[in-house]
Amino acid sequence: MRRTILALTVLCGATELAHADSRFFCSADDKDVRFTIESGFKADEGHKLNHFRGAIQVKSADVAPAFGKIVFTSSNLTHHWSHRGELRLEIFYDGGDEASGQTLNLAIAAEQPGKSPAFSGSYELVVEGGAKPVVAGGKVSCGSK
Repeated sequence: MRRTILALTVLCGATELAHADSRFFCSADDKDVRFTIESGFKADEGHKLNHFRGAIQVKSADVAPAFGKIVFTSSNLTHHWSHRGELRLEIFYDGGDEASGQTLNLAIAAEQPGKSPAFSGSYELVVEGGAKPVVAGGKVSCGSK
């Protein structure tokens, strides 16, 4: 009887380890932007978001000074997807009066080949509401824990 209980305890503990939550981080630093994003998803059904934060610096002179450094919270995350190594994030920031009516939309798409903790993808950035829209895109490097 003791062996059965011990075996069930070990089996349940191993099951919990196999279903650990996923945490992703992505970053880019090029001529247009510099950003770091961190997000976490629960491992249970639905992969619900349980953590999100980030910061971005838009380097274009065509944006309001408020875009010099923006800190993102979960309220800025408008779309998220994590499934079988595929990560999709869409972030929206409405700078209000400080940003002279400009808004920022950042979309990240990355894929994790196999079980590698490091993977890559691309980003698209659109800042609208100024004299002319600022559009940028490039490579993003991501990882998981």
